[in-house]
Amino acid sequence: MKRRGKLIGILIRLAVAVALVAGIVRWNADGSVVIQANAVTLEQLMDYKQPEGELLSYAQLMLQEDTATNGELPDVPLGATSYSSASPDARLSAEDGELHWNNEAGWVEWTFRAEQAGWYELHMTFKPLEGSNASAVRGIQIDGQYPFAEAQRIEFERMFKDSQYPYDRNEIGQQVRPTQSEITDWIAKPLTHFAASSEALLFKLGEGEHTLRLTGVREPLAIRELRFQAPAEAPGYADYAAGQPADGGAAEPWFTVVEAERTARKSSVAIQTDYWSEPEISPDPKGRITYNVLGGWRWRLPGEWAEWDFEVPADGWYEIDLKAFQDYRNGFQAYRTVSIDGEVPFHELLQYGVPNRKSFMIHGLGGGEEEPYRFYLAAGKHTLRLTSDSTPLQPVFLALKAVLSDLAAYDREVRLLTGNYSKSAFDANIDATRTWNMRSLDPEVESKMQGFVKRLSDIRQYIDGLNGMDSDLSQSLRSSVGILEGMLKDVDEIPVKINDFSTIQNNIGTLISTLTHQPLLLDYIVVRTPGAETGLETSTLAKRIPYAVTEFARSFYLDYDTRKHNRKEALTVWVQRGRDYAELLRELVDQEFTPRTGIPVNINLMPNPNMLILGNAAGDVPDVTLGVAESTPADFAMRDAAFDLTRFPDYEEVLERFVPGTSRSLMYDGGLYGVPEVQNFQVLYYRSDILQGLGLEVPDTWEDLFDLLPTLQENGMTMFYPKADFATLFFQHGAEVYSPDGLTGLLTEPEAQEAFRLWTDLYVKYNLPIDVPAFFQHFRDGNIPIGIADFNTYVQLQVAAPEITGHWGIAPLPGVRSEEGVVERWSPQAMTAGMIMEKSERKDEAWEFLKWWTSAETQSRYASDIESYYGLEFRWNTANLEAMSVLEWPAEDLKALREQARWAKNMPYVPGYYFLNREMEFAWNRTVMEAMPAQESLEEAQLSLQREMQRRQRDFGIDGTHDLRIPQIDDPYEWEVGGS
Repeated sequence: MKRRGKLIGILIRLAVAVALVAGIVRWNADGSVVIQANAVTLEQLMDYKQPEGELLSYAQLMLQEDTATNGELPDVPLGATSYSSASPDARLSAEDGELHWNNEAGWVEWTFRAEQAGWYELHMTFKPLEGSNASAVRGIQIDGQYPFAEAQRIEFERMFKDSQYPYDRNEIGQQVRPTQSEITDWIAKPLTHFAASSEALLFKLGEGEHTLRLTGVREPLAIRELRFQAPAEAPGYADYAAGQPADGGAAEPWFTVVEAERTARKSSVAIQTDYWSEPEISPDPKGRITYNVLGGWRWRLPGEWAEWDFEVPADGWYEIDLKAFQDYRNGFQAYRTVSIDGEVPFHELLQYGVPNRKSFMIHGLGGGEEEPYRFYLAAGKHTLRLTSDSTPLQPVFLALKAVLSDLAAYDREVRLLTGNYSKSAFDANIDATRTWNMRSLDPEVESKMQGFVKRLSDIRQYIDGLNGMDSDLSQSLRSSVGILEGMLKDVDEIPVKINDFSTIQNNIGTLISTLTHQPLLLDYIVVRTPGAETGLETSTLAKRIPYAVTEFARSFYLDYDTRKHNRKEALTVWVQRGRDYAELLRELVDQEFTPRTGIPVNINLMPNPNMLILGNAAGDVPDVTLGVAESTPADFAMRDAAFDLTRFPDYEEVLERFVPGTSRSLMYDGGLYGVPEVQNFQVLYYRSDILQGLGLEVPDTWEDLFDLLPTLQENGMTMFYPKADFATLFFQHGAEVYSPDGLTGLLTEPEAQEAFRLWTDLYVKYNLPIDVPAFFQHFRDGNIPIGIADFNTYVQLQVAAPEITGHWGIAPLPGVRSEEGVVERWSPQAMTAGMIMEKSERKDEAWEFLKWWTSAETQSRYASDIESYYGLEFRWNTANLEAMSVLEWPAEDLKALREQARWAKNMPYVPGYYFLNREMEFAWNRTVMEAMPAQESLEEAQLSLQREMQRRQRDFGIDGTHDLRIPQIDDPYEWEVGGS
């Protein structure tokens, strides 16, 4: 049969097995696909215009191409070390025929000849080299071009396993997650991308000379073999069964249960065990935390896989059951590609759908209402792999991204036509009583609106056909279509209802943020002979009632309070963070710190920072406090309640782990009273698609920014600057707010006045919006395509704005060019810190703990674990420079972060410091709102600040001869030579 492309792997067959349940797509006996007339075809779904300059997706490419091959394609081997050229920044070395690419920079290129034209798979034998826990990523170019969008980021996964099984238990009987051990074996496989294709990716080669270029994106990588070869197709189930021995083999009833948490290998540390308590769960936790299930939201990303080893007693046919929970997304199946011993036995196991259920079920792998699939296995050991696969949903994802992009563009167009943008927050400022003639403003308004309605309706029909039932996404699309149809009835009302566009974008954008996620929770896997009775059952209501009664009874006699087991001789650590953070720290201490040092540690939550103040007054304080605000160490130092870390002889070595400018907020009167933990950077966010469309470049200085503002404002857009941030402009202009001795305010110095004028001119002269309650949302919608924001915005965009993925970036803050030509980007980086209490009787042990906790090794491990357990929204933005560099940042983002980190300069804390922000806000209000001259306004602020500073100095016994020795940061931090 002639194949017309492997659309998203086998998506050219359009929902194949997954849509069988809907009755829309059916297989004929010859393997061809029948699509019923009432279904929306794949071609209809993806019939949208690709933005100019953007690469085609793999799905679009396969729709346009015929991948049928005439004759056998010969293999095209490429010697790993026989590369033809490489960029100077790619650090390469050759060892025994292996190419070691020891960084993530640059590119490597091979020249080869294809004797026959056709579509080839690219097979590689690789091994990620030592780095973070993240997979290595490379781009793939053929003849100098990326063949499709997904080729820009191909992952080369690492392999992990639990360091031990069964798991240890703590003092109250709760299981403790083990550390993750990396398996450093070589991996041989074709290049895959399980959001684009369930099968190996195809690359088109014409007869003749070609070049293959790998471009560095993330992590070092070793390569032993590269080879283009003919595509391999899995047979249909009928052909598979016919090709096995006629003898059924073992007839004795037999089964084995493989606990899901006992993985042999997995592709990511993110795939974690969890605990579950209900009847028939295996094993029963009996009132204690017992990690007895695997996955859920921790096993959801396309391409993530887990493997289990099992043995069968004899050659013969076997069936496989999964005890699974799959109710994370209403109406959606969870897709897994199933392979045994490294191969997919038959094509029905590509993108195999596990149905949606409200509770655990024992699901036998099979074809819907038909008999379960049977697998012919030889006696001995075998490996089962399940790979998360979002291939069926990729066309929906691409179509939704396209229509949302067009909606956002039309939203901006209507706002520009009607003047609906304001200084305050881009809220609608249209007179509701005004009569509009939209046809005169946009003669194509009706056809555009009809196009939006049709496209969203088509997507809804397609997703309903794919799932065979209604879903949350379908309901949201129905609501969005209803809103658009209401606007279409009277297009002259569109300017008044303009915010409805944002409502549609927000609703759909939120839903598609998880569209390609494939969460699946497993309890165990059963391998059995056909017809074998296992006696395994699932929970029912009748079983849950007595189980709940037993659990309730246990609560009266089981000990759940770890504080009761606090040891008097142990180091006591209070953590001012959520319980998840504290529990992970406790596990890490038990696994690493205590065994290494012999120092026992009590970890306790501190939900309210006032507990530390009250405890200090009562003499009941911890030895170490973590997660405190950056002003807390100096506050306690002023009152002789924090311990000066400079008394330790190696404190300078520890300080070298951080940018010097961040540490100065932890210093007071010549002492150091805390160490940084996490930082909250500020960077410039920009919409690359919008700036490119307007012919604008990312600004490097404030002058550059002011040059592009008129173009933005002419198009109904603007820029965002956080109103409360005066410190960035002060520091960039060479101004300090306190004298070097910390006794006098310097708000009226010439540099400070220049910075203050620029700060207020942003809103008076340059007309920036004063009140932007949600920059993230305006940035996402596109009406504020550039702005300065913190780390939280970065996480929000990564997690909740998938529709603009690839269309935004970050850059260092705009700066002020010095006389030497250097762009100075000084800016504070808010942070949290750890400190040792003065009343601690275990200061040496506390210092050992802080050194261990802030080390690159520990911070890297903690950051990786917290993100893998709970998702990107829990990203631990460590202040340790070495650990920050090895976290899973995109290369360009890390480059911007490293540049901005060089210019970190935090505000010092002196007696009366809390008046500074208050007085600067008052001064801003007087100048911007009341038009008071900048100099006069600053003089009022200086007078009030100095009065409060002197009052507090008297309270602390500080006279005019004292010197608080504020560290002066004049030079940016310089990264070590060779750092990436």
